Amino acid sequence: MEQNKKVLIIEDDQEINQLLQVIVAKNNLEAIAAYSGTEALLQLNSQAFDLVLLDLMLPGISGEELIAKIREVSLVPIIVISAKKDLADKVSVLKIGADDYITKPFNEEEVAVRMEVQLRRSTANAVVNNELSWKGLVLNTDKLTAILEGCPLTLTNAEFDILLLLIQRPEQAFSKRHIYEKIWKGVYVGDDNTISVHVSNIRKKISAVTSDEYIKTVWGIGFMLV
Repeated sequence: MEQNKKVLIIEDDQEINQLLQVIVAKNNLEAIAAYSGTEALLQLNSQAFDLVLLDLMLPGISGEELIAKIREVSLVPIIVISAKKDLADKVSVLKIGADDYITKPFNEEEVAVRMEVQLRRSTANAVVNNELSWKGLVLNTDKLTAILEGCPLTLTNAEFDILLLLIQRPEQAFSKRHIYEKIWKGVYVGDDNTISVHVSNIRKKISAVTSDEYIKTVWGIGFMLV
């Protein structure tokens, strides 16, 4: 991974926080620790970060509240690392702006890979042209911007990467498994709603600009750009 990138670790358990600091340091990244939501906000207001690792059950401001506050001002990638295992909890935080979710106890290698995915901010496929367009949608892979009918779309990492994957092959159906494994580099679990939640968020942002349909659900398979 690139050096000089800063990772904010927001975790009130000292042992877990220190373990995450070790994982971050091993991957040539700078770790900054925060042990509460309030302390995290102070850190976020005083310096820029490239990635946030976030526990949900924090003293003072909860992890969910913190995600909402961060998303008001920043698109910094957020990986939730929580003991909450219910699918509803995962879907909830993805809907409010988290990019990924890891359940405790976690595997060191998994955390490292998930961090790499979020910091990469692109799919594994290299794109020769830095701009890809479909109908009124234009993605710029250098600037990491999305413009729809002249209006900027404010996308998270995951949302941008999903659109980038779809726009490379318009009108081709991508399975949820393919999308997940291409972007998150993990093993897809069939009942995982991660992809559906991110696609739902993209659709909401598109519908705020135009009534035209851009992402079609292919029942039993996944999604395609239309």
